[in-house]
Amino acid sequence: MSKRGFDMRLALASLLLWACSPLWAQTIGVSIPAATHGWAGGLNYHADETRQRLEEQYPGLSIIIVTAEDATEQANDLEDLVAVRGIDALVILPFESTALTGPVRNVKRQGVFVTVVDRGLAEPGIDDVYVAGDNRGMGRVSGEYFRQRLPGGGDIVVLRGIPTVIDEQRFNGFMEAIDGSGINVLDHQYANWNRDDGFTVMQDFLSRFSSIDGVWAQDDDIAIGVIQAVRQARREDEMFIVGGGGMKDIVRRVMDGDSLTPVDVLYPPAMISTAMELTALRFTAGIPIQGEFLLESPLITEENAEQYYFPDSPF
Repeated sequence: MSKRGFDMRLALASLLLWACSPLWAQTIGVSIPAATHGWAGGLNYHADETRQRLEEQYPGLSIIIVTAEDATEQANDLEDLVAVRGIDALVILPFESTALTGPVRNVKRQGVFVTVVDRGLAEPGIDDVYVAGDNRGMGRVSGEYFRQRLPGGGDIVVLRGIPTVIDEQRFNGFMEAIDGSGINVLDHQYANWNRDDGFTVMQDFLSRFSSIDGVWAQDDDIAIGVIQAVRQARREDEMFIVGGGGMKDIVRRVMDGDSLTPVDVLYPPAMISTAMELTALRFTAGIPIQGEFLLESPLITEENAEQYYFPDSPF
């Protein structure tokens, strides 16, 4: 073989090797709360499943998932992701909106592409992409059901999540929906999206209010605690409970026609997958991803519950 022929084959082999190799190497950091309750457990499950799928699909993409037990730990994780891991993009579901606004702003100042999920930051304009369920819509859909269920008005109690932007959106959407309906909110308290806190707060409500027509628990983990408290007090024939999220245990109750939990409102933990996929497209396809992406929160009823029931899901 002539030297020229050898050189041409060597050049062709090099070109093929280059064509089959990733043209980029990007690192996406994913910072989310630890699986402290059911919805967060589903969130962690979908984040890891999406990481495996995207890394297999795009060999040049590296995804680092870190979980935090509180806002302080999450802020420290962000410093590590930037200074040590050198991330190019951040996908974050903030543990708390206000506490994480400054740390995420610092990440953005390092030139990192930022996608915020679910719990918005307290300051606008920091994130490049925002992915969430329709929180105001979730509150509105719940309020519309209460309005339909209690056409003549009634007394209800509300269990909220934690002090975040999305909790405000849900609560405001609910209150706007029941405005002028004659429905009276006896009290509303934070239950931290936690079944134990839901149980404790509902016990307090039951001890203070002799008559309750309905409970808006806002979240399915809270609803589980509320159900336990109501049944312990033997008052399950007095009221109905509406949670939110699409937890398989609650959806199963809806499917079975349980009068205590007649409906649920969807708020999918798989939204983390949407956020990760959109962020990956920023690098893998060069698509100028930017803006807000809101996922609908439909009412889950006995008639349509089967399509939202996933028995193998962790949530």
